[in-house]
Amino acid sequence: MTALNLVMFPIKQLDPGLLREILRGGHDKAAEAGACLVGGHSVEDEEPKYGLSVNGTVHPDRIITNAGSKPGDALVLTKPLGTGVLFNAVRSGRFDFAELEREVLPAVAALNGSAMEIALGFHLHACTDVTGFGIAGHLLEIARGSGTRLRLDFSSLPIYPGATEMYRRGESTGSNVANRAMVEASMTLRAGLSRKDEEILFDPQTSGGLLLAVPGNEADDLVSALQTAGVATAVRVAEVEEGPPALEVV
Repeated sequence: MTALNLVMFPIKQLDPGLLREILRGGHDKAAEAGACLVGGHSVEDEEPKYGLSVNGTVHPDRIITNAGSKPGDALVLTKPLGTGVLFNAVRSGRFDFAELEREVLPAVAALNGSAMEIALGFHLHACTDVTGFGIAGHLLEIARGSGTRLRLDFSSLPIYPGATEMYRRGESTGSNVANRAMVEASMTLRAGLSRKDEEILFDPQTSGGLLLAVPGNEADDLVSALQTAGVATAVRVAEVEEGPPALEVV
């Protein structure tokens, strides 16, 4: 319903025109989401930081949590993985910003609203967005919240161009080690998967996609509906099974 700008900016070091464009982008996205931008707060800081504090409403009978998946469900992911390592690789000079702008940022900037509206037309049992804990962390949250075991098909994961290569070249993020430590006691990894390739499971996402749990016999129809609506990278990535909460990567 409403949004407030939260911005920190080095006004003495950077052109105020950059700040104007940041605020314009936030306004446009809030408007796209149907919210009203009602003001905000600004602080002078050494590094630009921007976000929105958002308020909304939900009917108590329509709350979808990350704790409702059931054995026999499948999980659909709506966006690729790899923003964490790619953003760092741009800063370190290993990855070209022009390629990031062309291949990655349009998906990062896309709202999840349309995907969620489509998913609500199915028997949606659980949902979460993939953010700072990486896909492994958020899958394990679903497993623990639902009391189920999840089996992830690693080969099905959509990955932004260049992300795997950046890990193989030694790039990483400040969150990967902690994200791996958070899940490794409850996660089984497929034999033969290199440690560098595993890192994408722990990559922290900025504006990541949704993980949607629906009955297995509805998952392919959900993927088709999402792709028809323009969510081109939507894919079935995991299955929900009976068993103690755990994540198996196959």
